[in-house]
Amino acid sequence: MALREPMLYDGLVPSPRLSGTPLRSLARLSKTRVGSRALQRMLRGDLGVDRLAELPEALRGDVPLDTRPHPGRAPRDLPSEGLPITSHGWAESSASLTAAYRNGQRSPYEVARKVLDEARRLARLSPSVGPVCDFSEESALADAQASAARWRLGRALGPLDGVPMLVKEQTAVKGLPRRSGTTFLDGAPQENDATAVARMRAAGAIVIGTTVMTELGMTPNGSNAKRVMPRNPHDTNHIAGGSSTGSGVAVATGLVPFAIGADGGGSIRIPSAMNGVFGIKPTWGRVSRSGDVSTGTVAHLGPIAGCTLDLAHMLELMSGHDANDPQTFAAPPRERGSFISAIGRGVRGLVIGVPESEWADASEPVARAGKAALSALEKAGAKLVPVRLELASYAMSIGVVIIAAEARASVREDWRTKRDEMGDDLQVTFSAIDGFEASEYLDVCRLRTGLRHELSSAFRTIDLLALPSTVSPAARVTDTDMRTGFLDTKVLDGLCRFAFLGNLSGLPALSAPVGCDANGLPLGLQLVGDAWDEATVFAAAGHLERLGVALPRRPRVTADL
Repeated sequence: MALREPMLYDGLVPSPRLSGTPLRSLARLSKTRVGSRALQRMLRGDLGVDRLAELPEALRGDVPLDTRPHPGRAPRDLPSEGLPITSHGWAESSASLTAAYRNGQRSPYEVARKVLDEARRLARLSPSVGPVCDFSEESALADAQASAARWRLGRALGPLDGVPMLVKEQTAVKGLPRRSGTTFLDGAPQENDATAVARMRAAGAIVIGTTVMTELGMTPNGSNAKRVMPRNPHDTNHIAGGSSTGSGVAVATGLVPFAIGADGGGSIRIPSAMNGVFGIKPTWGRVSRSGDVSTGTVAHLGPIAGCTLDLAHMLELMSGHDANDPQTFAAPPRERGSFISAIGRGVRGLVIGVPESEWADASEPVARAGKAALSALEKAGAKLVPVRLELASYAMSIGVVIIAAEARASVREDWRTKRDEMGDDLQVTFSAIDGFEASEYLDVCRLRTGLRHELSSAFRTIDLLALPSTVSPAARVTDTDMRTGFLDTKVLDGLCRFAFLGNLSGLPALSAPVGCDANGLPLGLQLVGDAWDEATVFAAAGHLERLGVALPRRPRVTADL
């Protein structure tokens, strides 16, 4: 495979990074008609949006009538090898914590108290590696005491009883605000948990609080002038990714075994890759969005965890039909526990599609680590086959138009009345978005349909699609970038280049940590499954973990539980 330096697109030179005073000046300019038009031209050029109009008509489908994923085949029913479910991670997992609860070595109350203390210590570091936005201290300690009583009586609710967790601040946690990384949204305490949170709490998980995120989730770079954002715990001179920044950092530092994130354009998989942990965006409709601020047609809720078992446990609990979210009604019935049992299935006979044109856009460290992981799967009995996807390289441009237009529409009134309360980077972004016309949005939706058909056709002959999680490891960042927010379209493309394919199609996509570069920064491999077939994704990721190929490395900054 011939590798080349990652570029946005052939012939395009990305705009320079902007933060601090230059970014503020650009935000002021964006309020003028001339400035807004200039920004629109810059966005189109930097992110390759203009090239979409030149694509042949044959690659387009109809304007989509629904958001249901298009499966190539029914979920795979491959024979299981009954392999052991193992984890080589360095941090506490649900299994290690509950084993300690069971034998009386530790109590959920002691662990919850320690998590609260360590979260505050991480926030006091300079630069900060603190992932928590708001604490549910009183309810967390009360729930932990109740869990401790259940363990003493031998009446634990299940494998996650007493295990601490965190929730992205765009998802409702009873008693806490839900501000989505902003200062202008209503900060009143939520009256109820989101459905996903309620299901985790019902299984005994201890909700410690919410995690910081980028403003409205509109940037994957992990910066937000409205929050003190954590740096990458592997090297604090680098970004932690986003928009589920705090959730990724919380798991990577070992503060909690798992956290809830949300993913509209890679926002679970990007921080998972940047911080070296596991994260999955499930099939569209697998997890209820009730109680979450996500709107539109690309944003999902999903888990981030330190091992595949915890990832599977979370998805088992969060999944299922919800009367408050009709998008969940399309999910087919499945056997209870199937995600967990799939981890022991093995990969013998699995057909993994490898699109070489996509891997050619990955940096050398990412491509090397990803290809080594795929080689390990091949030696274990999987079959690697080449796949050609005409529209995959355009997924980033298609996705930018769709998520940007839908996000801008969802904050129409806030944009009119509270624009000055938004960060400078968000003001610039939304000003540029206003240049998209309705006909252009609908034409891009037709290209999205073409991409969905293309993937459905590919999955008729493959079981998984293998992609890099990101183009490169985590980018360097300055204090000014983190304090004011920053715009950098090259970084944006590097983070989202391979992510939007999963969001546009609704297919399940997992990022697994498969190594580090020469500087110790984590590298991710992305495994995309057919619609409703998370089990096969878990089978491959679990086998990589079993082989010791996919595992979280201990970062330089950790929580001590």
